[in-house]
Amino acid sequence: MKKYFLLIFVFSMLTVGSFAQIKLDKVVKRSINKAERNVENRVERKIDKGVDKALDKTEEAIDESVKGDDKKKKDEKNSSAAGKEVKRDVGNKEEKADETIEKNTEQIAVQKEEKTSPQLTWAKYDFVPGTEIFFEDNQEGEQNGEFPSKWDLAGGVVENASFDGSNVIYFREIGNIGGITPLLTDSKSDYLPDEFTIEFDCYFEQDVYSQRYYVSFYGIKKQKSVLKRLILYTNQAQYGGTDIQGVYPGAARSNIDKQARWRHIAISFNKRALKVYMDDARLLNIPNIEENPTGLTLGTTSQKEGKYFIRNIRIAKGAVPLYDKFLTDGKFVTTGIKFDVNKATIKAESMGTINYVVKMMQDHPELNFSVEGHTDSDGEEAANQKLSEARSKAVMDKMIELGIAKDRLTSKGHGESKPMTGNDSPEGKAQNRRVEFVKS
Repeated sequence: MKKYFLLIFVFSMLTVGSFAQIKLDKVVKRSINKAERNVENRVERKIDKGVDKALDKTEEAIDESVKGDDKKKKDEKNSSAAGKEVKRDVGNKEEKADETIEKNTEQIAVQKEEKTSPQLTWAKYDFVPGTEIFFEDNQEGEQNGEFPSKWDLAGGVVENASFDGSNVIYFREIGNIGGITPLLTDSKSDYLPDEFTIEFDCYFEQDVYSQRYYVSFYGIKKQKSVLKRLILYTNQAQYGGTDIQGVYPGAARSNIDKQARWRHIAISFNKRALKVYMDDARLLNIPNIEENPTGLTLGTTSQKEGKYFIRNIRIAKGAVPLYDKFLTDGKFVTTGIKFDVNKATIKAESMGTINYVVKMMQDHPELNFSVEGHTDSDGEEAANQKLSEARSKAVMDKMIELGIAKDRLTSKGHGESKPMTGNDSPEGKAQNRRVEFVKS
């Protein structure tokens, strides 16, 4: 009889232990999967306590059956130790499961926060640059530590530098007045036409309060002052006083940010109307600025905190709408589609021009285009030919991705074989690096 009860006890313990292990594994797996499916529903922190209750009931029944017998006591002692070992194992796995669940939950929460942050899609970006480039500075060939060769100094200390693998213009000391102005043949004259665009990149550091860049629409050294100026913060553009300002969509703060970043600034002026873009968003749309822009000066706030860099500055004359140009010439030319150096990767700021052409084709279903790429003369001729082919195809593929039917587009590359102007200046090279949309 004693052996019979002992067998029952051992069998019960093995069965409960196995059941506990199987149930535990299933619950843990289900809990982790639940955390991964929905981070907003907190996963149950404790695994089913029924396992312990089942162990307790089994031990009580066996205790009653074998009570008073010395051998039974010895068996009970051994069995109790085994039961505690099972419970201890369950407890340890509960803790590990809780830790895993909490870790996964935190990771998913971070991922969710990142996904809900503003994303730079450029889907509705509508800035189209002027077609005639008359000032271009991408810092090509500049000597580190020297003053930028295409500029004149209006005040402060400004030098060429290298930052994060690219050449930049470094504002070391400026103050609230000063900066640099383009070095042109006749800098005293009003060299900004009635329609023009200005583009450049400026750098903002992480957690630097009120880091600012100033855009003045006159040449400080040689031209009459235009009183109002454009002020750029990490997430805001402001013209003149605080009554005219726009904040980047989704930004928590206008003048300080939790990340360091380059901002692409685009400015469009049409007779009296001024539009200002930061990356993919239009921040200002002023119908009448009541002043006549005559030139350009770029400056910064005083350099007490932060590093101030600009790069890739371009000034271009505006032109008639691209569709009107197409009706007149059977094609239109754009330098607004830009690529990474020696690559066919389309830069984000190109989307204004691409979006414009896509809408044109949607509004005029009779239009079909041959997308034709051109390069400047830098590099090997064969490589330029191949590069132009890849770039024109990249533009065509992007337009198809945006909804234009494949049979309405073809692509072709001409390399450096058809320059619009000489390749002996940065402006000439920029004008030759173009994409043409030719009627087909």
